[in-house]
Amino acid sequence: MSRNAVRRSRTESRRGSRSRHRRGRGSHTEAPGTFIYETVVLVPARNEEVGVFTSLESLSAQSHRPDLIIVVVNNSTDRTEEFARQFADDANTPPTVVLNFANNPHKKAGALNYGLDWLRQSVGGRLNGRVGHVLVMDADTELHTKFIERARNVIASDPELGGVSAACLGRTDLWRNPWQRFLLGMQIIEYGRAANARYRRDVHTMSGAGSFYRAEALQGLLDWRGEVFWEDHRNLVEDYETTLALKESGWKVTANQLCIAYTDLMPTLRELIQQRERWSRGTVDTLRGRGWTKFTWHSIVTLILGLLGFVYILGWGTTQVVLAAKYGISHKSLFLLLISFWIIYPALRVRNLGWKAMLVEALLIPELVYTVVRAYWLVSSIVKSYVTRVSAWK
Repeated sequence: MSRNAVRRSRTESRRGSRSRHRRGRGSHTEAPGTFIYETVVLVPARNEEVGVFTSLESLSAQSHRPDLIIVVVNNSTDRTEEFARQFADDANTPPTVVLNFANNPHKKAGALNYGLDWLRQSVGGRLNGRVGHVLVMDADTELHTKFIERARNVIASDPELGGVSAACLGRTDLWRNPWQRFLLGMQIIEYGRAANARYRRDVHTMSGAGSFYRAEALQGLLDWRGEVFWEDHRNLVEDYETTLALKESGWKVTANQLCIAYTDLMPTLRELIQQRERWSRGTVDTLRGRGWTKFTWHSIVTLILGLLGFVYILGWGTTQVVLAAKYGISHKSLFLLLISFWIIYPALRVRNLGWKAMLVEALLIPELVYTVVRAYWLVSSIVKSYVTRVSAWK
């Protein structure tokens, strides 16, 4: 298929019925070089005129460039499609097709499935044997120049790996006042700490900012349940639900610190809480729907321990700090030991971010304030999961 033909092609999406039968994984993996497309990138974009061109340029700058980029512009009211087509029309960029999905009722999941449907039809109806890998990335994300090269190496190291998740780091130059500087700085530390401590062999969730899938695994999900990403307006975290589906169907997933995605941060407290409530509430909804299984127990336990940790830090810990400030701490050796741990351990966890991040963590107060914010969105998400419905995307 020629480059111009790829860019002109359009198709209507197809939808399959959703089955809950367990899928058997293929017994072999095709040899490199036998695919129509070795690496295809899916970029869902809704009102991303500010960042979409930069994101696509990061794909053009890859040391191992993708064979095809599919941008799915869905429900956009700005110039996202125009900028995406400017990129596609540049002869120096990788082959790019821009699909306009104007009436997408299923949010990001619907856009991704729409792009996958187009891809399947363009290669003859099935992904495995024709497509090697599918990279999904957000339109507000930049990838490290060696992301695809490194992700290919990781997934080639184990034929049972269905996906490699990015390590996400924050990017921003949006701070304009001390509060905003604090808020964005704490998000940078939070992302860096998470990237340094991800569960390597049982990743909680494939990151929406950048996830590199084996196409065979995605085709397996299609054969199993008719769609890769669950299309339901209640599905707020399509990346987490798909991660669980991959595990349930027999695939492994992992993360790699060298597969780096730089993603936008939230510049205001309101935007931050809205984003994290959506992530947390979506996770709780998914866990409630699936219950306690060998694939969800770790997330459930982590959630419970997180709540207990907030109670401890904001309750007993804060009380002890106040009492120590008022009456002194010379007689409280245990408290001194705990304070030392609170200072040293958090600082060491962010040493890869440099001395400034270590200093912020060692000061305790910035992290304590941010912990209050985290506790709010976590508790709020749990309450909303039980007492409110998710509204449809209009």
